[in-house]
Amino acid sequence: MNLKQLRINLAAITLILVCVGIVMIYSASAIYAHENLGDSAYFLKRHLLYVLIGFLGCLLVMSIDYRFFKKAAKPLIIISFGLLLLVLIPGIGKEVGGARRWFRFFGISFQPSEFAKFAMIVYTAEFLSRKKSMVTSFFKGFLPVFMVLGAMCLLVIVQPDLGTVLAMSSICFIMFFVGGVRLAHIISFVLLSLPGLYFLVFSVPYRRRRILAFIDPWADPQGNGFQIIQSLVALGSGGVNGVGLGQGKQKLLYLPAAYTDFIFSIIGEELGFIGTASIVILFALFLIQATKICLKASDSFGQYLSFGLISCLVIEAIVNMGVVTSLLPTKGLPFPFISYGGTSLVFNMVYVGIILNVGRVRTK
Repeated sequence: MNLKQLRINLAAITLILVCVGIVMIYSASAIYAHENLGDSAYFLKRHLLYVLIGFLGCLLVMSIDYRFFKKAAKPLIIISFGLLLLVLIPGIGKEVGGARRWFRFFGISFQPSEFAKFAMIVYTAEFLSRKKSMVTSFFKGFLPVFMVLGAMCLLVIVQPDLGTVLAMSSICFIMFFVGGVRLAHIISFVLLSLPGLYFLVFSVPYRRRRILAFIDPWADPQGNGFQIIQSLVALGSGGVNGVGLGQGKQKLLYLPAAYTDFIFSIIGEELGFIGTASIVILFALFLIQATKICLKASDSFGQYLSFGLISCLVIEAIVNMGVVTSLLPTKGLPFPFISYGGTSLVFNMVYVGIILNVGRVRTK
């Protein structure tokens, strides 16, 4: 299959996933929005605005040479550090539920950690492509990127946002492995990080409660375990065919975050196993088409960059599905292309634009 056909397939799959998201967000949010905001289409209209911004962003990155990002890697990292520092300043960063993770301009929210995640992928891809002969060296091939990643993660954890830290670190380590960094270096870092991770999880009450709810949600069915139990009820109620689009009951103020992090549960309830299986198949096809494009990239930077972006999308999808099915502890990661997510949706579509860009046949 030629690159043109691969790019067409990838764009078509992405469009289908986005359209599914538009339909399901309205279905999952209409009653909640009507009851609380007086406008059943409130979240749908905002989501469509983000879809438009994401589409324009996708077209923008497709119109420029993707190797532009290779030159922009370090400036992107510097901008990321600046944004992550600014969002922590009271009066500049928007605080929601005790977390300061967003900027808000003219009614539109922007999450700088999503930009930082993208910048880190670009920086890692640039570093691996530039230091090919040195990647096996700890001091020249691993430590420099690790120090940048560590500093970035420190600023994100202060927000606090441990989930993004884990996702960002996982993506970078996968890129390290593919780039030829010694597995011993990666494993050593992971092992050394475990005590710190344990402290970050169990020293913070709400994180500790999430872990306990994951282990046994029925121990506190009306409290910590409520969300995951309602998610499982939604998935179980759907059966094979689902109860019908728009007919789900868990979205009737039972399941929190029904239109964001737990939209996969609503798909399972309303469209059944057939609906959820179709989403999984679409994502598998997305992975296959995107990986083929990645392998046919004209240079190593394009390969590393597209592989990092693919890894980001796939990790977020797997984690989201793992959370709603109680296979992983609860973490607020939206389902790519489908969840109501604002900044994350925009960057998801930008990622696809870059992958499509990499799929163009170019000489070095």
